[in-house]
Amino acid sequence: MTSTQPNALRFAALDMLSTLAVVLSHEGEVIFANAALESTLGMSRRMLEGGRFSSFFSQPALLDQALAGGKGLDYAAMRFDTSLVRPVQEPLTVHVTVSPLEDSGEVVVELWVLDQQVRQDREERLVEQAAANKELVRNLAHEIKNPLGGIRGAAQLLEMELESRELTEYTQVIIHEADRLQSLVDRLLAPHRHPHQVGDVNIHEVCERVRSLVLVEYPQGLRIQRDYDISIPEFRGDRAQLIQALLNIVQNAAQVLSERIEKGDAEITLRTRVARQVTIGRQRYKLALELHVIDNGPGVPEHIKERIFYPLVTGRDGGSGLGLPLAQTFVQRHHGLIECESSPGCTDFRILVPLP
Repeated sequence: MTSTQPNALRFAALDMLSTLAVVLSHEGEVIFANAALESTLGMSRRMLEGGRFSSFFSQPALLDQALAGGKGLDYAAMRFDTSLVRPVQEPLTVHVTVSPLEDSGEVVVELWVLDQQVRQDREERLVEQAAANKELVRNLAHEIKNPLGGIRGAAQLLEMELESRELTEYTQVIIHEADRLQSLVDRLLAPHRHPHQVGDVNIHEVCERVRSLVLVEYPQGLRIQRDYDISIPEFRGDRAQLIQALLNIVQNAAQVLSERIEKGDAEITLRTRVARQVTIGRQRYKLALELHVIDNGPGVPEHIKERIFYPLVTGRDGGSGLGLPLAQTFVQRHHGLIECESSPGCTDFRILVPLP
C-alpha cells in the first residue's frame, strides 16, 4: 500500500493484532492506533491521532530516545519495559517494541501487556496440550481396543471348554475386567465419535438444564446460585455438547463439595458475562461469552493444578479423570477454551466461547 492511501486502509492489518499497536511519526505524534489500543486506553482512534504518544508512558523519555535513534535507522527494533498510563484506569506494565518503517519516516510501536502475555502463553499451552492429548488418547484407545476384543473372546471360548465351576470364576473375572476396560476406552473415544450438530444456543437455557440435573442429584445441602447477564445473545453451537461440558464441570464441583454438602453450606455459582476484545489462542474476538462456575470447595490439589485437563488425572478417589478433558474438547470445538483459577474456598472454572 502506498503512503497516499488513507491511514485506516494503509494500517488496517494492525486491527487484526491482539497486541496493542500504534504508528507514530518520527516526532512521536500518533498517525494510527489499532482497535486493541483503543479498547485498552478507553479512547477512540480519532482522539489519539495527532497527540504525542509518549505522554501515555510513565517514562516518556524512553520512547523519545527510541524515536531519536530511529531517525537515523540506528537499529532494526528497540525494546524496553515501562508502564502505560491510562485515563481513569490503573496503569499497565508493558513490553514495548519500536520498529522504524523503511522509506516512510514512520515508526510502529507494539506493546505487550505483561500479565496478558503470561495469560496468552498459558492459553496456547492449553490449546497445544488438548491437541496432543486428543491424538494420544485416540491412538492409545485404538491400540487397547483391538487386543481387548481378543482377550475377551479367548476367555469366552476357554469358559465353554471348562467343566469346573471354580475355574469359570477366573474366566468371568477376565471377561468382566475386559468389559470394564472397553467401557473406559469407549468413553475416551466418545468426543471424537459424536458429530458436531450446530444450531442456535441460548447459554442460559444450557445453564438451567445443568442446574436442574445437578440439583436432582444433590437435593439437600447444595445451593446453585444464578448470576446471569440476560443481554448475552444466542450464538451458533452444539447445545448437547455445551450441556455436557458444563455438566461435567458442575458435577465435578459438586463432588468435591461433599463435606460442605453434609454441613449444608455448599455453594456453586453460575455467572455469565460478555467479555470484549478477547484473545483465545492468538485469535482475537470482539465479543466472547464468559461463563464462570465458582465453588466454595477445598480447591484443586496443588500437585495436579497444571494437569487437570490431562486425561485420567483426578484429585478424587474413584474419579475417572475424564470429565474435564472431555469438557475442554467440547468447548474447543466451539473455538473456545476453559481455564481454572483455584485456591482453598474458591475455585473458578472460566469458559470462554466467541460470540457473533
